[in-house]
Amino acid sequence: MSAVAAIRSWLFVPGDSARKQEKAAACAADALILDLEDSVAPEALPQARAQVCEFLQSRRKDLPQQTWVRVNAPGSARLAEDLEAVLAAAPDGIVLPKVSAREALDVARLLTTLEREHDRPAGATPLLVIATETAPALFALGEYATTHNPRLAAMTWGAEDLSAALGARAYEADGSLSFTFELARSLCLLAAVAANVPAIDGVCVDFRNAEKLRRESARAARDGFVGKLAIHPDQVAPINEAFSPQPQEIARARAVIAAFAAAPHAGVLSLDGQMLDRPHLLRAQRILARATRARVVP
Repeated sequence: MSAVAAIRSWLFVPGDSARKQEKAAACAADALILDLEDSVAPEALPQARAQVCEFLQSRRKDLPQQTWVRVNAPGSARLAEDLEAVLAAAPDGIVLPKVSAREALDVARLLTTLEREHDRPAGATPLLVIATETAPALFALGEYATTHNPRLAAMTWGAEDLSAALGARAYEADGSLSFTFELARSLCLLAAVAANVPAIDGVCVDFRNAEKLRRESARAARDGFVGKLAIHPDQVAPINEAFSPQPQEIARARAVIAAFAAAPHAGVLSLDGQMLDRPHLLRAQRILARATRARVVP
């Protein structure tokens, strides 16, 4: 399992707020996303870039979390300046919004040049792409599997920008996703699996609604997402809990692994009245790996 696949909670933090960054650093999020896009006004970008670099350089050795930076979109004319500014501070990765697979590949090439200029190891800066924020991007999600971007580390989806682009409401009256946005979520999950990278569920914008967050997180974990984006520190604990394997899951995974270990040449075997084959073994191995990385088991 990759290090990114072990990240359960990704907490967005405004790039221009030292106070909120310090608060985020004290919470239990597995990763912080220092934001230079939606939470920062264009005129505040120079100060935000400087603040992000200062935070990365001053707190790197103290932080248990990974620290990523969300830059502006490829079509914004601000992306190159964002990357040039923050690469010197060596973030753990870059979050790309409003992007297509081919644009992500162009960004990967740019990062190669910038890493060389900043004396960073080649390929040291992976990408988390927000893959569903424009209508054209949805039609090209399958290209992530065929462009073979070596920096692609994970994929996530977002409803808010797509909602604005479509002039549509993302949620039904009962709080469930409407059809188009449910489709975007599912296609992102499938595209991530096809590209062999982890899928991260989008944000729960009702950050005061703890029950809704728990439902969304539990459903995402069942569906195959390995983590979830957060917009408030209070969302971190429920997300971490939802994406940490439970004791009964761990016990079952160990039993499945032990059954295959006892019959290494078996393609199919029986355990507690259930027929098991190799996909069951793979899922059990992933559950145990997630549990280990989440420190649920030693």
